[in-house]
Amino acid sequence: MDAIEKELDRLTSRANLSKSIKDIDRCLQMLVAARSTIEADPSATASTLQSLEPRLKAGFHDATENLKDLHGGIGKYGKALDKKFKHTTNENEFDALATQQPLINRAIAMHLLREGNFDIAETFAKETGHGHTVPSTLEAEFKEMFYIQESLRQRQLGPAIEWAAKRREQLEARASDLEFQLHRLQYLVFLFGGGVDGPKKAIEYSKTWFRPFQAKYLSEISQLAGCLLWRERMTSSPYADSIEKESSWQEIVDSFTSEFCALLRLSAESPLYVATTAGAIALPTFNKMATIMKAKKTEWTSQNELPVEVPLPDKFKYHSIFVCPVSKEQTTDSNPPMMIPCGHVLAKDTVQKLSRGASSRYKCPYCPADSLPKEAREIYL
Repeated sequence: MDAIEKELDRLTSRANLSKSIKDIDRCLQMLVAARSTIEADPSATASTLQSLEPRLKAGFHDATENLKDLHGGIGKYGKALDKKFKHTTNENEFDALATQQPLINRAIAMHLLREGNFDIAETFAKETGHGHTVPSTLEAEFKEMFYIQESLRQRQLGPAIEWAAKRREQLEARASDLEFQLHRLQYLVFLFGGGVDGPKKAIEYSKTWFRPFQAKYLSEISQLAGCLLWRERMTSSPYADSIEKESSWQEIVDSFTSEFCALLRLSAESPLYVATTAGAIALPTFNKMATIMKAKKTEWTSQNELPVEVPLPDKFKYHSIFVCPVSKEQTTDSNPPMMIPCGHVLAKDTVQKLSRGASSRYKCPYCPADSLPKEAREIYL
């Protein structure tokens, strides 16, 4: 019965929030309409405002009434958190937190810079007393990245092309095709958005900028040249799918951001965002695990790995994970994956358990081959 009541409360709160949003939108529409009326006829200002006042009051009153249940739920949520996570007085924990505080401040400042909130990041650094949390050179780099990102969103490729050209050797060392994709997109902009002179501009651009990429991207350049013949009926051309996919502006923004951060030896996404989001996804699993452990009066004994698997989205998986097919445990630095002579891969602990000694031969669990423990080779994923 409690579960049904909680679900009803949740649905009611969501419905009330939607009603409040609609009430606010209606008030905004009334304000916009009143402004248009006054701009068209200034003499009607007094009458317009006089009729607007009671309608605005009624709209805001309805919005406030619908939010009462939501405010009550937020208050209960805060009390539940305080009750669940009681403040500790353990001095060792306070000392550990104080030691990690500069790293936490750096993560917050880096996140603000990545989002382009440079003024907020500067204020944060001053108020926390860590003015040198982030090097000034790195701040300048992020400002350049944000400027180029905004230029790409405005469909201006010049700054990004200039940035990539200056770092051509570094990008080539990473086997990145960013510079070519930027030139490719600029070619398509000229071809399909350049008006009557579009084809001429595209041909001149290709002669100037595609030359350094002929050896590596000759096939793609040939396709781009073929687009000239299909300019008027591109949707029915053999290149329609590839052009539509490759000319995505958001894809170019993401690719640029990834390469920019990679050259700075940083991740493409904010670590603070990733950690917070992954933690929020994992929290229900941990909460359920804690409840079960409390009921069974057991403790979490493993320090190097989680006792349960946390289902995170694919974008939060940054490295390969190997699970031993025998022990069903994920490999770690102290228990790495080992390839035995027959080609099968097992965890190091599994090999040791199967052999029962450094000089004892053991049989592979998946084929008739047998071998010695010293013949197993560690592999790196």
